[in-house]
Amino acid sequence: MNDGGVTRVDCHVKVLDDAIVERATRVGLDVVVYAPHFTRLPDIRERAAAYSSDELLVVPGREVFTGAWHDRKHVLALGLEEPVPDFIPLETAMAEFERQDATVLAPHPEFATVSLTGADVRHYAETIDAVEVFNPKHLPWHNRRARELADELALSPFTSSYAHLPDTVGVAHTVFESAIDTEADLLEAFEAEIARRIVYKNGLQRVRTTARELTHLCYENTWKKADRLFLSGLEPTHPRHIAYDGRFDDVAVY
Repeated sequence: MNDGGVTRVDCHVKVLDDAIVERATRVGLDVVVYAPHFTRLPDIRERAAAYSSDELLVVPGREVFTGAWHDRKHVLALGLEEPVPDFIPLETAMAEFERQDATVLAPHPEFATVSLTGADVRHYAETIDAVEVFNPKHLPWHNRRARELADELALSPFTSSYAHLPDTVGVAHTVFESAIDTEADLLEAFEAEIARRIVYKNGLQRVRTTARELTHLCYENTWKKADRLFLSGLEPTHPRHIAYDGRFDDVAVY
């Protein structure tokens, strides 16, 4: 799965099917972290297992939307044993991650209204295992600020394609100087601060990728958001969904 102890990981993708696996393999990835929006952990795990092979390891993850719709803070958790819903306070989610000893990543920090702020990252620096320092949706100053934040707090960096579109998979990835053959290996690589390199495309391809992904972000936060809020009923990851057995009813933010 890896080449001489070096493992290429796309640390966060939203899409997964045969075409995604083919593209990931073609661009030389060894591992992808699959963390789709509004999908329950058992379903993510089942789909990740179905698409894993000797050539590509698919690791399940949950990007939890903490807070309310207008000010949600995304946190990426790996290694969860029990489901954690969206739309709960940040402090509740972080406490749940600690209870489960999850690996906690800060994706796209300080980006728009969907991210941990610098103050959040500082407050939870002991819980967070790594900070994303490059994201294809970011404009250059977002990436610079993310890198400065990671350096300031001595937190390990990572990058991902954050692919919501198939062609984005692999355009940014993290190269770990370690063999990663299992989910547990990846969690260990993050938590043990294994040496790594941040790899991403630059130039015209990067501009095109950013434009396409930002266009998709606008769609997600207009029509798709309205559809989810008013037409589609209760999300599978809503804290009051029956799947959570009432554990989070008292902390649901809407």
